[in-house]
Amino acid sequence: MTQYTGNERDIVVSQRVENRRRVVVTGLGAYTSLGETAQATWQRALAGESGISRIEHWDPASYDLPVAIGGEIKSIPDLPWLDSREARNIARFARYAVVAAAEAMGDACLSSGDANYDSERAGAIVGTAAGGMDVIAETTRTFDARGYRRISPFFMVSFPHNMGTYHVAQAFRLLGPSSAVSTACATGAQAIADGAEFIRRGQADIMLAGGAEHAVFPLFIASFVAQKAATTRGGDPTHASRPFDGEREGFVVGDGAGIVVLEELEHARARGATIYAELLGTGSSNDGYHPIAPEPEGRGASFAISMALDDAGIAPEQVDYVNAHAASTPLGDAAETAAIKLALGEEHARRIPISSTKSLIGHTMGAAGAIEAIMTVLSIRDNRVHPTLNQETPDPACDLDYVPNESRPVEVNIALKNSFGLGGQNAALIFGKWMGRNPSGWREGFRDR
Repeated sequence: MTQYTGNERDIVVSQRVENRRRVVVTGLGAYTSLGETAQATWQRALAGESGISRIEHWDPASYDLPVAIGGEIKSIPDLPWLDSREARNIARFARYAVVAAAEAMGDACLSSGDANYDSERAGAIVGTAAGGMDVIAETTRTFDARGYRRISPFFMVSFPHNMGTYHVAQAFRLLGPSSAVSTACATGAQAIADGAEFIRRGQADIMLAGGAEHAVFPLFIASFVAQKAATTRGGDPTHASRPFDGEREGFVVGDGAGIVVLEELEHARARGATIYAELLGTGSSNDGYHPIAPEPEGRGASFAISMALDDAGIAPEQVDYVNAHAASTPLGDAAETAAIKLALGEEHARRIPISSTKSLIGHTMGAAGAIEAIMTVLSIRDNRVHPTLNQETPDPACDLDYVPNESRPVEVNIALKNSFGLGGQNAALIFGKWMGRNPSGWREGFRDR
């Protein structure tokens, strides 16, 4: 990251921000264990409700698993946007992606049958951490038991990571830039960052971006139990996910999808779109430390945050709210607390609210960053932040304001979204309230407040 001082930095940042195409959020779609829409998920989050429950689709006891809970989506959604035969053979993660994308498209008042956008200037980038791992596991069992003749001809077009992007693009005729992201738990946020870059470069006017995951299945949960990353806490499922709490043991696995419509500002204004927020900056880094454990001092994560702030032209003290990665792991939550202090300054870090969506729905892996970005954008819209559930026992290593157990009214003009994943992957997003101003006047207005 280039270092500037005084007026030199202000001039360089101002020129860079003012001269590039600006990206705004005009549509939201989510499918989670809290709700089948973004708005339903948001309202239940504000109410402090939990989507974590006993697993129903399969029996954990039959696998001798010490985990019997998850942020499980109980229903399997229909896909009227796809051909019925194709819809029958779509992996669960891609199914969730299509449903969330349909909501986001409708929320943005976009329809492939309308003339309000050019399909060749609209694209999709949907990420996933596991893809159709459940399909691979099921097909392997079939192959071992019954041979190759019983393998579905759709197998090779169901499990790959890019099939979420394909099904979204095909369902809504998005013929422009197309990609798939897989950066572990940072995937959803990284997909949004990469989608914004297509717009900034002038290759698209609209991008559907986000992540999707079907993670509540035996092999996936077993792998995290073996890794000692998943909690085996018994009792009430709603008390198992405990980000930043002194008695946290590990995360709860969850299903879900989150998709946002990113749009070039003038394109959105020309068609009269509702603007939820502006995506001001993005940052990405790697810890370069360990495939599982985070860098304990938070330096890699802090660098991603600082990069996003620099990209946005925003000073650290302007951040009003942080939607944290906060998976509820002993090492991860402490490292993130350190990273926030490093990037924002300890004094400012102690003044602002920080909350964890994973306390409500569990860790949705590749979908997490996108679902949480939606929660961040809605915090900006409503000037309210959802709580971090199960904040009961203090931890000296986690000593900031985590919005314990009840939502809170907060004037949110600038918000930071953190996503950190296995393999040292870090992604950070900076969202700002849409003020209808040019970026330099917008920044100056907030720096003077």
